[in-house]
Amino acid sequence: MPLDETLSAILEAVAADAPEMDFDTLTPEEFREINGDYSEGGGEEVDVIENLNLANVDGGEMAIRIYRPKGVDGRSPAIVFFHGGGWVVGNLNSYDGQCRGLANRSGAVLIAVDYRKAPEHPFPTPPEDCYSALCQIAKNSEGLGIDSERIAVAGDSAGANLATVVCQMSRDRNGPEIKHQMLFYGCFDIDPDRWPSHQENIEGPILPGVMMRWFYRHYVGAEKFIGESYAAPIHSKDFSGLPSAQIITGELDILRDEGEAYAKVLKEAGVETYYECIPSLPHAFLVFFEMVPAAREVMDLACKRLADAL
Repeated sequence: MPLDETLSAILEAVAADAPEMDFDTLTPEEFREINGDYSEGGGEEVDVIENLNLANVDGGEMAIRIYRPKGVDGRSPAIVFFHGGGWVVGNLNSYDGQCRGLANRSGAVLIAVDYRKAPEHPFPTPPEDCYSALCQIAKNSEGLGIDSERIAVAGDSAGANLATVVCQMSRDRNGPEIKHQMLFYGCFDIDPDRWPSHQENIEGPILPGVMMRWFYRHYVGAEKFIGESYAAPIHSKDFSGLPSAQIITGELDILRDEGEAYAKVLKEAGVETYYECIPSLPHAFLVFFEMVPAAREVMDLACKRLADAL
């Protein structure tokens, strides 16, 4: 199907002013500037926003941003959110609008984690930071005003990869109980030659194949990396005992097929799993939820499913 008309018009307007990106020479810092990592964020009003710090796995500080929608109390369900950006770009500011929307629609406290990124901190640092953040949040749930027995994880793209891996880590390490995982257009494998959608949408909008391979190289040092399931979670030897999941993909996304495949292995392992592929939408469509009705509907329904799970 063709690209959603509203989003197509937006991307066409953005492309007119966007700089050229040569992935043979582009540096992470240049991409972060283009991505808006140094913006101030903003979006929908949220009742309370707090900025705090946790410890990363090396003893330094790791920022978190807490979004409390109206109507929450001291024992509210919580979403631990990991942002996308190919493990290289993205931060609390560039995902501020999306986090506000997710918090307001779910009615849960959303805690966004600013894990360290590649190439300065390649695999396994990002997932270890994310798992450490989950453990600290669960341990300090009373002080954070959340219910430790109603914690979900969520993420999009590389953030969905990290949320998936955190669920596997927490199961494997007897860590905090996670009630649900909400995964938008995630990366579940690091093997672009395995999945037909990588070729079908190789020139697709927002995330072309050349960009995805650039991310892989910076994160794990190669374009194929399947020996570590905490990097490529679809290669785990065991999918049982994981939290209920919803996996949402976009028809025009190169990551579509691996998302569908991960949903399938979860279902086969007895994990309650909802899967949907959204027609006419590409990678990263939630970024445009305030302007694109189809993306807003996906967010609304996903947040309702999450709220019901919690």
